[in-house]
Amino acid sequence: MIKHPRFATFFVLASLFAGLAVQAAMPIPKEPDVGARGYLVEDFLSGRAIAEKNADEPMEPASITKLMSAYVVFKEIRDGSVSLEDKVRISEKAWRTEGSRMFVEVNTTVSVADLLKGLIIQSGNDATVALAEHIAGTEEGFAGLMNHHAERLGMTRSHFVNSTGLPDKEHYTTARDIVKIARVMIDEFPEYYRWYSEREFTYNKITQYNRNKLLWRDASVDGLKTGHTESAGYCLVTSAEREGMRLISVVLGTRSEEARADATQSLLSYGFRFFETHKLYDADTKLATTRIWKGVRENVDLGLNQALYVTIPRGEYKNLDASLQLQEQIIAPTAAHQALGQVVVRLDGELVAEKDLVALQAVDEGSFWQRIVDEALLYFD
Repeated sequence: MIKHPRFATFFVLASLFAGLAVQAAMPIPKEPDVGARGYLVEDFLSGRAIAEKNADEPMEPASITKLMSAYVVFKEIRDGSVSLEDKVRISEKAWRTEGSRMFVEVNTTVSVADLLKGLIIQSGNDATVALAEHIAGTEEGFAGLMNHHAERLGMTRSHFVNSTGLPDKEHYTTARDIVKIARVMIDEFPEYYRWYSEREFTYNKITQYNRNKLLWRDASVDGLKTGHTESAGYCLVTSAEREGMRLISVVLGTRSEEARADATQSLLSYGFRFFETHKLYDADTKLATTRIWKGVRENVDLGLNQALYVTIPRGEYKNLDASLQLQEQIIAPTAAHQALGQVVVRLDGELVAEKDLVALQAVDEGSFWQRIVDEALLYFD
């Protein structure tokens, strides 16, 4: 049962169970043993890791690097520095870049939109370098932007030296950091994210197919990116959504295209089969009202800055326990969204989620008389 302190309003409790059929709990088997150097499966909404192996160990990402490259381009478009219609001149360096190609021709011009599709769908190294040079002048300068955004996004164990993922001992990331950039791509750029589900792209009368085999196998899969070099092995980051639950899977260092697809399918199936995600509380919704001292008002409403989701084993919803923990005394002034406590969610005594409980409105300091009266009341409280 979800439990709340005496000051919590009833509708919060009721909203959790409204229209929800309670299923019997099922035993959770051990996660699949897939042949990969590292992997991570995480729920998109709650951020819970469902299965992982070596998720924080730096590894070569190969062309999964291009997620960060695309992110930098999307940011530049959103900031107005670049547009999809811009024409990019193809340098000899871009044209000569080894590995997978879009087959752009040197000294021609190609739109940013086409180059992005070449990067995303065809995994073209030539397209990626051309975009990097268009935005930062040089690929080295572009790598600096990649590292800047990686640091800003909390990708603390990543470092990029090129835009394509070609091997370099100083070029690395982790499965957990890859999930971070995948989540941001889905959340911040839905208008471009749809390109990751496209199965083919034709440029210069050459049609190439998306290397993500799961786009053909599994209708719930809608992205994201493959990668391969001899030293990195076969890699795949995938996102799939079933019945409102979205999972992100990262598999690094498998032995073949088929192996990375099979490993990813096994991990996704495990996550969807044995876990479920629930929204417990909406953002900016009153969860409680509590006394505030020395303010222009006696009470302040409390809620969350962001919706609270939990991912739990299937059938265990009825065993969740949520509590609101407040500061012992709350003194005005307080700002809107100031943390005044926490929402703590446990399952059979184990911590599942924890979020700041914040003031939903600012409360200014009260008059001199109000402050004197409350000071006296606090003395006897």
